[in-house]
Amino acid sequence: MISAQQIIELFDMKPLPDEGGFYVETYRAKEKIDADSLPPAFDGDRNISTAILYLLTPQTCSRMHRVRSDEIFHFYLGDPVTMLHLKVDGSSAVLTLGHDILDSQQVQITVPANIWQGCLLNEGGKFALLGCTIAPGFEFADYQSANRKELVEKYPDQKELILKLT
Repeated sequence: MISAQQIIELFDMKPLPDEGGFYVETYRAKEKIDADSLPPAFDGDRNISTAILYLLTPQTCSRMHRVRSDEIFHFYLGDPVTMLHLKVDGSSAVLTLGHDILDSQQVQITVPANIWQGCLLNEGGKFALLGCTIAPGFEFADYQSANRKELVEKYPDQKELILKLT
């Protein structure tokens, strides 16, 4: 069976700054959307879309964060992943990325723009290889790390997961 280290080496993945996990950008559209056509939150032109491969290991997680674009996560292989969404209205959702679609796992999850999110391997998992497609395309300027204290205060019902993901 393939290992996380083999995947990292095969795709020349690097640690993802601030968020955690490993990534490699696999696509960046040549075409751009000009800043005047984007919502005011964007500080400049953006590529129409970007995509990455993203790897989680038992030592890593996707720390709570939000971005200005919609993201679509794709589950490729490995072990299930728990994903937390914290919504603007104060509600939350806990979802599972994985192959067992008959047991509520999903192979694709959309995260709307500006939703706090984070994810980690389910207990006992060895790795998960995911993909993430983003539109408008990702720029590090669009990334915001979460504040643990603020999230726990606003979403106390998700305190346990927030603590693991911050």
